[in-house]
Amino acid sequence: MKHSSNNIGGKEVVIGLNAAIVTVSENVPAVLTVDNIEGVNDGREGLPFGPFGPRQHRTMELGLRSLVQEQVGLLLGHVEQLYTFGDRARQDTSRAQEGRHVVSIGYLAVTRPAEMSNRWRDWYGFFPWEDWRKGRPSILDEALLPALSEWVEQEACAGKTETPSRQGLAPGDRLRLYFGLGEIPWDEERVLERYELLYQAGLVREAVLDGRGQGDPPGWSGIAMCYDHRRILATAMSRLRGKLKYRPVVFESMPDEFTLYELQKTVEAILGHRLHKQNFRRLVDKGGLVEDTGKKDARMGGRPAALMRFRREVLYERPAPGLRLRPSRKG
Repeated sequence: MKHSSNNIGGKEVVIGLNAAIVTVSENVPAVLTVDNIEGVNDGREGLPFGPFGPRQHRTMELGLRSLVQEQVGLLLGHVEQLYTFGDRARQDTSRAQEGRHVVSIGYLAVTRPAEMSNRWRDWYGFFPWEDWRKGRPSILDEALLPALSEWVEQEACAGKTETPSRQGLAPGDRLRLYFGLGEIPWDEERVLERYELLYQAGLVREAVLDGRGQGDPPGWSGIAMCYDHRRILATAMSRLRGKLKYRPVVFESMPDEFTLYELQKTVEAILGHRLHKQNFRRLVDKGGLVEDTGKKDARMGGRPAALMRFRREVLYERPAPGLRLRPSRKG
């Protein structure tokens, strides 16, 4: 397949398309992965990806849909563009040796469990510190935060405390803000910022492969992915968690009929923390997001629960029909 490229400074710049395809099955938020990736020989998986072909694809989104269908046999529903990733030295050594630099366009897609096939992975395997459904993850206080605090001290000793991030924050300030320390609440939408801080500190395998860390990464650091794919997945998680609050995107992963319990568990799986049952139901009712089908679900035994469906009219009634969930919680 010929693909879109340009030549800058003697290096071919290739436009790539990457898809973070997400669903929720049995309360597990899962992402579709692929293996046998060219240039990756250590078993790491990645997201479905490939080059954009302007002669074959009228738009990048159509190119992505075609690419995913060819690679994994999946017809995508909801798709939205995330971000453009073009940093050098993010596991790009084999391509660099060939005189190529890949600029990746990341996309988020949400699908239903009934359409699942091929290889799906629990996204908390890549980011184990993000799942608070059973309470504060123990690895935060036992391993992750001590390791990051040690790195911040090393940066201070090296005189780098005033080295700002893109937001103008020093490493210690970023640690407190991103991981909800002190009086700062944990914000579930800061998935990417937390991963990037761990990358900068050399505490994830991708950073070690890029020469930013020394020795083997710690065992708690999550499953590594090829190239920049875990970074793209972190961006997709952040986007989806935030979008739940102002768009009914969660229904893209729900069957046509469902109980309110199933809807709540799906939202909790994506957010990574539990919700108060009555408060959640009030938000759903107040938002006019669902309607009763008049049917009952007796699968779980006991008193049958009402089967609901997404009320699509809400899309035309107001500009931001979401769950209006609180954006953060105390750590």
